[in-house]
Amino acid sequence: MAKDTFSLDELDQSGRSDLSEYDSGLGPAKDLEAVYDIPVQISAVLGKSTMQVSQLLKLGRGAVVELDRKVGEAIDIYVNNRLVARGEVVVVEDRLGITMTEIIKSDRG
Repeated sequence: MAKDTFSLDELDQSGRSDLSEYDSGLGPAKDLEAVYDIPVQISAVLGKSTMQVSQLLKLGRGAVVELDRKVGEAIDIYVNNRLVARGEVVVVEDRLGITMTEIIKSDRG
């Protein structure tokens, strides 16, 4: 007998449910279609730094701001200001992109 509900933890990394009986559009997978078009804000944080306003005002073109990360260290990926993954910066043609290397599990139940 099929389950009537499933949690987001049951989704694999591709975002598709492993419950194939719902792919026919007769179960919760069809219900999730309502949220597919909701925009979310995705941020990739390379690192952070703290400085005084006086130091900030002295920055000019070519200034270097040292971040709290080392070269090769994973970057944080946020969705709507919530940490959801870590990844690596990649170059795709002439643009920067991100490859997710780790999904962060939420403590919420």
